[in-house]
Amino acid sequence: MSKRVIVIGAGPGGYVAAIRAAQLGATVTVVEKGSVGGTCLNVGCIPTKVLLHSAELFTAITREGPSIGIFADNVRFDWSAIMKRKNAVVKRLVTGVGALLRSNAVTHVPGEARLVSPNAVEVGGQRLDADAIIIAAGSVPSVPPVPGLDLEGVITSDGALSLDALPKSIAITGGGVIGVEFASVFASFGVKVTVVEMLPRILPNIDAEAADILRKALTQKGVTFHTGAKLESVTRNGAGLHLQVQTSDGRSTIDVDNVLVATGRRPNTANLGLEALGVAMDRARIITDERMRTNIPSVYAIGDCTSKIMLAHVAEHEGQVAAENIMGHDAVMDYKAVPSAIYTTPAVASVGLSEEDAVKAGHTVKVGRFPLIANGKSLIAGDTEGLIKIIADSRHDEILGVHIVGGPATDMIAEGGLALRLEATLDEIITTIHAHPTVSEAVPEAAMAALGRVIHMPPAAKK
Repeated sequence: MSKRVIVIGAGPGGYVAAIRAAQLGATVTVVEKGSVGGTCLNVGCIPTKVLLHSAELFTAITREGPSIGIFADNVRFDWSAIMKRKNAVVKRLVTGVGALLRSNAVTHVPGEARLVSPNAVEVGGQRLDADAIIIAAGSVPSVPPVPGLDLEGVITSDGALSLDALPKSIAITGGGVIGVEFASVFASFGVKVTVVEMLPRILPNIDAEAADILRKALTQKGVTFHTGAKLESVTRNGAGLHLQVQTSDGRSTIDVDNVLVATGRRPNTANLGLEALGVAMDRARIITDERMRTNIPSVYAIGDCTSKIMLAHVAEHEGQVAAENIMGHDAVMDYKAVPSAIYTTPAVASVGLSEEDAVKAGHTVKVGRFPLIANGKSLIAGDTEGLIKIIADSRHDEILGVHIVGGPATDMIAEGGLALRLEATLDEIITTIHAHPTVSEAVPEAAMAALGRVIHMPPAAKK
């Protein structure tokens, strides 16, 4: 018998959940108060990557071209044209998601939903009944309680994606993924960038060695980093902003045109009626089990409003798990092989445990590293400042983590994810033949390095 399913939110998790439920025979309604595609398509993953791609091309032409014999005169960028292309890409993908929903007979109801019972939501005074409800409400930027962050000129990532013109200088509070990606964009286009990070290092969830390589690369582009630093206040300074920052060396001041708050995101669960319904919460986060069920049998939650790993591809998989369980299947969410991708220059990608976390978890580890400067394809592309790093358990040589800096890292990390998913060993990576010349052939070299038998480095460099 067909089930009626309501999905609240049409972001990556919501629209995927809706399509999967429809594939399994459900009658599906999606309620979305904004544009379909959610944060990722409209003001997140997609538009930021458009800007990063433009920045990468501009850098390649202006800074790297002469070193490989490519010369171009009067190279310039047009920020308004870049933004126009960003908007065009977003529009095309959002239109595509709408078409996917229609082709799967999913009903789209515009408006803001509120749960009024375990089996009903209210949208603009209209009651919609269902057998099951999937909450995919997403997240919103988190702004810390620092005096002055409500001043004009202080923006979040949403505002950074709609700037009419680039500032001459900007301070970015937060050295996580959002912060370093915007730092890479702005620095590539000549903006003076200062990053203020409260923790001792940037990218605290990434392998420390990989994060350090990226920090050095961004520093060479002119980005200034203050780590272990606390933003105390922001005040007006004429047409700009004046920051008071407490560092390990004492108090420092920074004057900039704009401040970008990139201190993370928080679940967007206010005004959904969750408290009145008795949905179990951890502060603003909805509590779910591994099948994405809440404590209310007919209510499920997916994506940023419940997951501690706030990534679009995680939301998509959680959406499929929720839909399949609603429709009578037994699906379980597995977070072991979730990749992280950072689209800076150089790019950074990782999956599984970092070296530090593997040791903390009690593993005796083997670590293999292969620098991209020893890889032929990387040398051809002039992209040699990164490395491949593999962490394996010493007992069975099982792969525990893969970390890539440079090259097509964000595409290549899928091999690492598959290795973790299949519980692959170092030998299985080594005996998988990789094409030559490619950056990917550095992966088995890193695996060989973990066993002390790397081929394409001299013996003195293997230590």
